[in-house]
Amino acid sequence: MELAQVKAVITGGASGLGHAVAQHLVTHGAKVALFDVNEDKGGHAAAALGSSARFFRTDVTSEDGVAANVAAAREWMDGLNVVVNCAGIIGAGRVLGRDGPMPLGTFSTTVMVNLVGSFNVAKAGAALMQHNAPGEDGERGVIVNTASVAAYEGQIGQAAYSASKGGVVGMTLPMARELARFGIRVATIAPGIFWTPMVDGMPPQVQESLAASIPFPARLGRPEEFAHTVAFILTNRYVNGETIRLDGAVRLQPK
Repeated sequence: MELAQVKAVITGGASGLGHAVAQHLVTHGAKVALFDVNEDKGGHAAAALGSSARFFRTDVTSEDGVAANVAAAREWMDGLNVVVNCAGIIGAGRVLGRDGPMPLGTFSTTVMVNLVGSFNVAKAGAALMQHNAPGEDGERGVIVNTASVAAYEGQIGQAAYSASKGGVVGMTLPMARELARFGIRVATIAPGIFWTPMVDGMPPQVQESLAASIPFPARLGRPEEFAHTVAFILTNRYVNGETIRLDGAVRLQPK
């Protein structure tokens, strides 16, 4: 798939990694629909990208809302062939914290947004993409999900987050196998420690400590590097059913 042919729904598209993906795609001639719960950021992000972008306020955990917005985005773009899931929350908290056991709502909300939300948007997108005219190799669409290295080496306080991201990794291959008959590919990126709005708010010494933990290059990942990886997946049809770690060889320590 050529990037200029891309008509993409991007969740979490108002900021961070999702917005970096949107910027990269629009620069290469794509159309993007930004899904996010933050109306102010979403509106500004879409305006900054110009006429090739539009914002749709979306709660990724709402089945009906997602289905309606995916359909509306497809109509506006006159097509849909890519879904990029970047929406997510941290959901940090210990199983047994100072104030007692983690409230079940904390765990379930994290899983709902990060895992169920990704599945929700992916399946709504696939339901429409299956009807696309086949391209080269019979390709009709691509779904790119976002996991995390915490799916593999979750730290203390990341039980909910790691479980949610581990679920994203776990559903990648079976979803790719199932959707293969429709010509829809599925892949996942597991980023390490990246510059995001959350990291920007940390003290300089914490940022330096995070950067020092990464073997090479000894710095935090840049959002544009994540975007380039999404573009690589979109343009290389042989990438399917795989989770790609994008982490500078970092392996998270227990804490």
